[in-house]
Amino acid sequence: MQLPFDPLLVAILAPLAAALALLAPLPDRAAKVVAGLGFLLPALLGLHTWWHFPADLGGADYAFRSLYDTGLRGSFGIALHLGLNGISMPMFMMAGVVGLAAGLYAIQSKAERPRLYLALLLIMQGGLMGVFASIDIFFFYFFHEFALIATFILVGVWGGRDRGYAAMKMTIYLTLGAMLSLLGLIAIYVKSGAETFDLIALREEIAVHGLSGTVQNYAFGLLMFGLGILVSLFPFHTWAPLGYHAAPSSVSMLHAGVLKKFGLYGFVQIALPLLPAGAAAWAPALAWLALGNVVIIGLVAIAQRDLKQMIGYGSVMHVGYGFLGVACVNALGAGGVVLFMVAHGLSVSLLFLLATSVHHRTGTFDMDDMGGLAQKAPVLAAFFLTAILASIGLPGPGLLNFWGELTIFMAIYAHAQWMVVPALLGVVISAIYGLRAMGKVFYGQPSAAFLKHQEKNAVADLRWSERIPALVLLVTLVGFGVWPRAITEPLNKTLAEVYPQVEAVSPTPAAPAVASLPE
Repeated sequence: MQLPFDPLLVAILAPLAAALALLAPLPDRAAKVVAGLGFLLPALLGLHTWWHFPADLGGADYAFRSLYDTGLRGSFGIALHLGLNGISMPMFMMAGVVGLAAGLYAIQSKAERPRLYLALLLIMQGGLMGVFASIDIFFFYFFHEFALIATFILVGVWGGRDRGYAAMKMTIYLTLGAMLSLLGLIAIYVKSGAETFDLIALREEIAVHGLSGTVQNYAFGLLMFGLGILVSLFPFHTWAPLGYHAAPSSVSMLHAGVLKKFGLYGFVQIALPLLPAGAAAWAPALAWLALGNVVIIGLVAIAQRDLKQMIGYGSVMHVGYGFLGVACVNALGAGGVVLFMVAHGLSVSLLFLLATSVHHRTGTFDMDDMGGLAQKAPVLAAFFLTAILASIGLPGPGLLNFWGELTIFMAIYAHAQWMVVPALLGVVISAIYGLRAMGKVFYGQPSAAFLKHQEKNAVADLRWSERIPALVLLVTLVGFGVWPRAITEPLNKTLAEVYPQVEAVSPTPAAPAVASLPE
C-alpha cells in the first residue's frame, strides 16, 4: 500500500515534532495524547514497512527509498538517504515497537517534570528510527549521537541511585566508543575513493577497487573496539549494568533494547561487508572477548541479588552471542545476529518493564527481600516467567530468542566446534540466574521485609496501564517466534547479495542459509 507521505521520514520527524509540541502550554491530558501519538506513529510505520516490504526486492536494493539532499554533498558527499533493506527493516520495526511500549509506560509514570521527560524520550525515539533508516553512514552515526545525548540527560536528571556517577561513566565510555567508531567510518570514506558516505556507493566502489589488507585491518580494529564499547563488549562493559540500574525504566528499555544494537547492526550492515579481510583478521580476538561476555559476565549475573542489576548484567552477557555471530564472518552468523537483536531488544525491554513493576509492589529491587509475589500478582508472574524463558532461549515455537541463538550456534559450530561448549554454557548460566530470580521473587516463603511492606501497602496485580505496553512487546516477540520466516526471507535476500565477498575470505566453511530454519 502506497502511503501519501514518506513513512521513514515521518517515523523520524513525528516523535521530534511531538517533543517540540510538549514544550507548548498544553493541558496535561492533551500533552499525554501528543506524546502517545509521537510514540505510536513510528511503531505503526515500522509495522507498515515490514508488512509491505517487497517480496521481490533485490538483495542489495532498498525499499521505501528517499533522498533529501542536505546541501553538503558537494564538499563531503553527505546526504540524507533513507531506505530499508532486509537487514535494517526488522530493526526499524523493532525500534518502533519497543519505543511504543517504553512511551506508554513513561506516560503513566510519576516522573518529575513529566513533559520534559517525555520530550527527551521522544527525541531519543526519533534518533533511534533514524539510525536504522539511514543509508548514508554519516547520518547513521549522527542519529545515534542525537539519541545518546538525550540518554545522558535522562539518566543524569531522572535516574535513581548513583545517577550522577552512572551518567558520567556512560558519557566517558560511550564518547570514547563513538570517537573510535567515527575514526573507523572516516577511514572507510577516505580510503574507498567513493567521495560519499552513501553505503550503496561505498559497496560498489570497494567491490570494484577494493581496500588493502592494511587499511581493512586498521579500520575494522577501530570499529571493533569503538562499536564494541557501545555494545558493552568485555572488558569495556562496566558502564552498562550501572547505567541501566540508575536509568528510569523507559530509558533502560530504549537503550538496552534498541540503542545498544547500534554497534552490532553496524558490524552486520557496514563493517563485515566493507571490510571482510579485516573482519577475518580480527575474528579470533573478537571471539575470545565475546566468550568473556558469555561466561565471565554470566557468572557475575549469577552473583547479583538486585533484580534490575541482574537483568542489566544478563543483557551484557547475552550480547556476547551477537559478537560471536559477527566473529564467524559469514552470512549465517550475520543473519543470526539480526534475529538475535530483534529478539533481545523485545525481551530485555520487557524484563526491565516488569522489574520496575515488581519494585512498585515490593518497594525494593533486592530479591532477598521478596518472595511469594505470585499469589498477589499472578499476571505479573506469568509475564515475567515468559520473558525469562525467552531470554534463556528456551526451544519451542513462540520464542524468537531461540531462533536467533540457534542460528548463531549453527554458525559457531561451522566456524570452530570447540566454541560451542562455552557458548552453550551461557544457556545454563541464563537458566540458573533467571529461574532463581523467578523463585526468589514470585515463589517460596515471603520474606519478613516483604510481609512488613504488605502491612503498609496493598499489593495488586498488573494494572492495564502496565499490561498494555507489556503485551505490545510480548505479542511481537511471540508473533515473530511463531513465524520467523517473516524476518528471514527478506534478510536472506540481502545477505545473499551483500555477503559473497565476506564468504570469500571467511575462515568458516560454507554454512546453510538462515532461511533453512523451520517456518
